[in-house]
Amino acid sequence: RWLACRSLPPGALESIADALADRLRVPWFAGAVRVNVSLAPPLLLLPLLLHLASLHFLLGLLVLTSLPVVVLWYYYLTHRRKERTLFFLSLGLFSLGYMYYVFLQEVVPRGHVRHSQVVALTCGLILMLAALSRAKRDPGYLPIPAGSEKPSHQGLPSKGVRGSAASGVASSRAVNGEAKGYSRMAADEPEGVKKDWCAKCQLVRPARAGHCRLCGRCVRRLDHHCVWINSCVGEQNHQAFILALSFFMLTSVYGITLTLHTICRGRTPFVALFYCPGVYSDYSSALSFTCVWYCAIVTAGMGYILLIQLLNISYNVTEREARLALRDNTGRRLLGGLVIDTGQYNRGFLCNWGHFLSLGSSPPQRSAEDIV
Repeated sequence: RWLACRSLPPGALESIADALADRLRVPWFAGAVRVNVSLAPPLLLLPLLLHLASLHFLLGLLVLTSLPVVVLWYYYLTHRRKERTLFFLSLGLFSLGYMYYVFLQEVVPRGHVRHSQVVALTCGLILMLAALSRAKRDPGYLPIPAGSEKPSHQGLPSKGVRGSAASGVASSRAVNGEAKGYSRMAADEPEGVKKDWCAKCQLVRPARAGHCRLCGRCVRRLDHHCVWINSCVGEQNHQAFILALSFFMLTSVYGITLTLHTICRGRTPFVALFYCPGVYSDYSSALSFTCVWYCAIVTAGMGYILLIQLLNISYNVTEREARLALRDNTGRRLLGGLVIDTGQYNRGFLCNWGHFLSLGSSPPQRSAEDIV
């Protein structure tokens, strides 16, 4: 087509990319295993870009400025297409491994880091990975009713009409070949506890549950879909998610401090981060300093996420509820807009945290209607 100066038919490039992705497989004992294409860019580009940034201050400034822009661009691209990707999980895990490798190879041999500090950093990394592994498990998916087919991603968005105690039995009617859901409520539902009907999953959702467009499932107390763990954050894994973020912040700040104390001796970590003369005269120091700045950028982003999460927990509001409150103009902006207080579940700071710490402690109760 290029030689003949004719344009490709619509969808040709997408078909070629899908075919190449399907053919990319690794031989294995039980058969060839398909390799996700999104895993490759972080493994190949991150070491190359960091080593390139270590050659000169201006190159470092260019690379470390462009990396967040590229990551944000790819996030908005996949978010708009409603696609799941392993790119962010691969980038996060490989960044942790590569930073730890650089620390052991370039910083520890200088002799200014004690073995106890290396052990403390390693323990923090292991605890963070353990919490991350727990956060990757079931976030609290609602069971799909027996006999129903796999939820379709092509249907119309569910308009969850809030039911009342007088609502009738749930039904799902086909209109022009598309499912349209109608809310249903049990007759003995207590006043103030609302449930609604999900037309895509064909089930009744309890209060605060929501449907994830990327996972195609309903999740109890859905907070948000986190691209960094490639999973939803819900009732069953929210505590592990907060724990993983906290361990990451502590470990990252500790590693940055140890590295700056080694390559910029005699200066406080904050001053050394912005002023470390002679660091680019030695390639080993330049690489360590570049990795410190990369860690600082990632830590700042994760710190903002952790701050928002802690504020939401303090007001007992989820990211999904805050987003819906902003859309419907039913919430109050507090602390400069960092948190949206819906007022629906807020019972005070201590009660809110007590409710969060008790999430997932008891199995969810099933109504007689669900059992039948």
